[in-house]
Amino acid sequence: MAARAWQRMLSGRRLDLLDPTPMDIEVEDIAHGLAFVARWNGQTRGDWPYSVAEHSLLVEELFSRANPGIAARWQLAAVLHDAPEYVIGDMISPVKAAVGPGYGELDQRLSVAIHLRFGLPAMLPLPIKKAIKTADRISAWLEAVRIAGFQETEANKLFGKPQPEVIRGLEIRLRPPREVREDYVARVQSLLQASV
Repeated sequence: MAARAWQRMLSGRRLDLLDPTPMDIEVEDIAHGLAFVARWNGQTRGDWPYSVAEHSLLVEELFSRANPGIAARWQLAAVLHDAPEYVIGDMISPVKAAVGPGYGELDQRLSVAIHLRFGLPAMLPLPIKKAIKTADRISAWLEAVRIAGFQETEANKLFGKPQPEVIRGLEIRLRPPREVREDYVARVQSLLQASV
């Protein structure tokens, strides 16, 4: 008998983690899970963990700033860039590398199902994927310097130093999971409506 690989979601869906289908994915489940997953293994300053949901909203803002006028569907892709972590958690990059290709394969299968669920192509166009990755690295630099205890010189080596105008006026927000969850759902729904 095959080992159980599904998880019951709060929406009532039963998500098979090894063979996910778009019909078992709900934005509320993603937002709830990501609002409780801490970035940096929870090693951040503040009274609340810095969640993957909050990080995702920041990445989308950075992506949109760098690509003015870009289609809402690609902004949606930026918000959803770490969505698989709602069920597989977040690992710092050195641990992902040590775990090996299995984590990446699981992440990829979930990404494809999530993309299809929200009307995105299974595989994002390379320029979009690269632009989201750039925004992700800038977000990592901001987080590292402002809440994770890194010196700027160390963050510059690891993530690259962002141009000052790119990060001007941006804040790292640490908020209760409920607030972040609500904002995440609202942003995804807004982008879905704008995509039609």
